[in-house]
Amino acid sequence: MTLIRFLAVLFVSALVATPLAAQERRVPSSPTELRLSYAPIVKRVEPAVVNVYAAKVVRAHNPFLDDPIFRRFFGIPGGSQQQMQRSLGSGVMVDPSGLVVTNVHVIEGADQVKVSLADKREFEAEIVLKDPRSDLAVLRLKNVHEKFPTLDFANSDDLMVGDVVLAIGNPFGVGQTVTHGIVSALARTQVGITDYQFFIQTDAAINPGNSGGALVDMNGRLVGINTAIYSRSGGSQGIGFAIPSNMVRVVVASAKSGGKAVKRPWLGARLQTVTPDIAESLGLKTPSGALVASVVSNSPAAHAGLKAGDLISGVDGQTVEDPNAFDYRFATRPLGGTAQLDVVRAGRPLKLTVALQTAPDGNRDEITLSGHSPFAGATVSNISPALADELHLDLDTQGVVITRIADDTAAANVGFQKGDIITAVNNRKIEKTSDLDQVTREQDRLWRITLVRGGQQINATLGG
Repeated sequence: MTLIRFLAVLFVSALVATPLAAQERRVPSSPTELRLSYAPIVKRVEPAVVNVYAAKVVRAHNPFLDDPIFRRFFGIPGGSQQQMQRSLGSGVMVDPSGLVVTNVHVIEGADQVKVSLADKREFEAEIVLKDPRSDLAVLRLKNVHEKFPTLDFANSDDLMVGDVVLAIGNPFGVGQTVTHGIVSALARTQVGITDYQFFIQTDAAINPGNSGGALVDMNGRLVGINTAIYSRSGGSQGIGFAIPSNMVRVVVASAKSGGKAVKRPWLGARLQTVTPDIAESLGLKTPSGALVASVVSNSPAAHAGLKAGDLISGVDGQTVEDPNAFDYRFATRPLGGTAQLDVVRAGRPLKLTVALQTAPDGNRDEITLSGHSPFAGATVSNISPALADELHLDLDTQGVVITRIADDTAAANVGFQKGDIITAVNNRKIEKTSDLDQVTREQDRLWRITLVRGGQQINATLGG
């Protein structure tokens, strides 16, 4: 056979064989192939996923009960009535001693928390740590004298779009349920759920009650904590979000060390998103990275040499797409060491080494206001670098900030919000909490209040 004829035969054979191979269907050759299943993973993981029940007492106020004639006619006592409000979620056992991680929104405001294991046993639990910035909370089972099955942490940075994952939780309270899907996106930063917006997106069915449950890989390791869904109907529509395990690991480590709050590295710089216009002015091909708007003096950023106008494009070799991605990458770095920032300055790349240390907290002098002023029931604090970082405030902000508001108080009824910055009351400048405490002790019938909310100044006049 000549060489030309041989090549012709080979070419025709390839044309014929390729479609046949692509369409090949095969009957399973053994019962073993029919039994391919996720069951071994589920069997290993299931005992470490729990149900979390939270209950709190709320006052149900009926205005009709304030009328003495109405009460006398129907023979019922006046005032508010107490009702028990319950919520249901999921959790994951992360330590054999009985530590459980779940979402803050599952147990927020709870007077009583119970944990139900896969074997139906129930335990009362105490809240060890709440981290609202990540929406993660750690519970500890009470009065236990045994070791519990746990899940190992995976490195969530190793996940890739298309990886198969399983979601385990208690949707709609029907009992422990397993769904499967794939990682449909990574590093979702425009979700608006928590301070650290850097979510794993999955199409594994997640529904109400799944919050706090496990997202696991094909090795049965924890890759994320299911926390939210995108839905127009209230049910799963194939878009669920999970907090990456690397953030979960940081929160759990803080709880194990006995901390009541999670301590994270502080950069000491205000970052902004790179818009298409900014990208064009900087000569960038795409609007990517975190642009430094300002740097706090004597901060880790200042000591590292970071300057306003610098563009941060990476942290320790990991790409940073926007300020939310930077916040997550930086927040999951261990304290005490250093991190290397990839920076572009005036079109030239450079690397800066920044120390990983916490923000100074200073003297917050936090107080809860009482009396007959519109601020009664509000807890206010001086603005420290740590609090400014927590509430995303500029360090040069003047005034005192509201950190908590009790329910059914004057402050709640007026409409004050956490994060409101009080700068003046009755034409008196408010620089520290003692200033506000003093002015609210005065028996004024008219209150002129100046506050800043979301960067906007608001002037209000309230009757006494």
